[in-house]
Amino acid sequence: MAGLPSPINAAIAVTRFGLGAKPGEIADASADPREWLVGQIHKDGAPQPLSPTAAPFPDSATRFKDFVAYREAVKAAGDDEVKRKAAREALHAPTAVELLCRTQLAATTGQPFAERWALFWSNHFTVSVLKSEELAALAPSFEREAIRPRVFGRFSDLLRASSRHPAMLMYLDQAQSIGPNSKAGLRRAGGLNENLAREIMELHTLGADAGYSQADVTEFARALTGWSVGRPNQAAEYEGAFLYRANVHEPGARRIFGRNYGDGEEEQAERILADLAASPKTADHLARKLATHFVSDQPDPALVARLSDVWKRSGGDLAKVAEALATAPEAWREDAAKIKTPYELLVSGYRCVGQAPRDYGREVNNPLNTMGQRPLSAPQPNGWSENGSEWAAPDALIKRLQWAQGFANAYAPQDDPGVVAASALGARLSANTLKTIQRAESRKEALAILIMSAEFQRR
Repeated sequence: MAGLPSPINAAIAVTRFGLGAKPGEIADASADPREWLVGQIHKDGAPQPLSPTAAPFPDSATRFKDFVAYREAVKAAGDDEVKRKAAREALHAPTAVELLCRTQLAATTGQPFAERWALFWSNHFTVSVLKSEELAALAPSFEREAIRPRVFGRFSDLLRASSRHPAMLMYLDQAQSIGPNSKAGLRRAGGLNENLAREIMELHTLGADAGYSQADVTEFARALTGWSVGRPNQAAEYEGAFLYRANVHEPGARRIFGRNYGDGEEEQAERILADLAASPKTADHLARKLATHFVSDQPDPALVARLSDVWKRSGGDLAKVAEALATAPEAWREDAAKIKTPYELLVSGYRCVGQAPRDYGREVNNPLNTMGQRPLSAPQPNGWSENGSEWAAPDALIKRLQWAQGFANAYAPQDDPGVVAASALGARLSANTLKTIQRAESRKEALAILIMSAEFQRR
């Protein structure tokens, strides 16, 4: 049984469900690996990154105002490149600080299952900083405000919060969507934007193969018109926050995915969101995605069915789904089928040696950019790939090796390399890998060998 004490189950709990073992962590999980995971599920959500100062991180409205100030500073600077560069650095500096703290949390947390669960949902509801300078400022606050507090609550609440957050409304161009027959649409040029409607249905809820039509997407987009973001000319409490604009809402009843929705201003889209969240198609789609993320690129159908069943019976209670995953026998297969993403590799490296990064550019952004996973920079709205094989191309492995060598040069511990390897992998450490590590010419070489071993690269 998964919950019974055993060396391999303790190693699986920490390296598959968590983020890689800190020194002593596999021993901490060994008494009951299943309960070690379940104990990290809290209704108040996943832990938040801690600011290096006593002050909290700036909220999305504050960061939006920072962007407005940046835009004015760039305009005032004209062709003065020094001033333009200084303005840009001032805008991006808080984002760099927060992303460093985010990585430090992952590297040090005693609740790695909760952190991995939060990172899964943050990637599921992707908001990428590549879209615009606005998103470069707002993306970290999106994860902190919309995602982390709700990852163990109801999926319907998580969906609503992510869909209404200013970062998502800007990322998928909802703030510019105007109903053609709305008061504003009849007076000026502008058009309906379907991006948010399409991604909510295709990515966030039902899945691309759920059987909805283009007409369903268009009707949902019409229902969403009016969902927007307050701009600088709005009242202060709306600037940079969710704002419903009645004058751009497309009037009329809607029929979407076989259901009728009467005209209802802002609430029309709310009702549709709630039904999408409650759809059995959503349960099936996200059960498979969770099983793929945590266990295998080709997940056991029994595991997918188990998660989907719990989802449906609980009404999308993500705490119950997380517990079902942590206790499902199919999730405890001994072979490590998933290749770590670059971020997972970097975090597990720091956890292995009991350290955390101290310089965002040098230790987080630059190596992850080189390995193809710059933080909060997914190239598409579907986020970073859950398919491990996409992270294992020959060129990608060379870049991993280069990072591992540089990391080992900086962080090789003074402890016996064999002890470090056993602490990092537990019962997953093979005799051949241990022998190779023990024969290394230096502690630095030994750590690089450990990081590049098949056991460490997989989870």
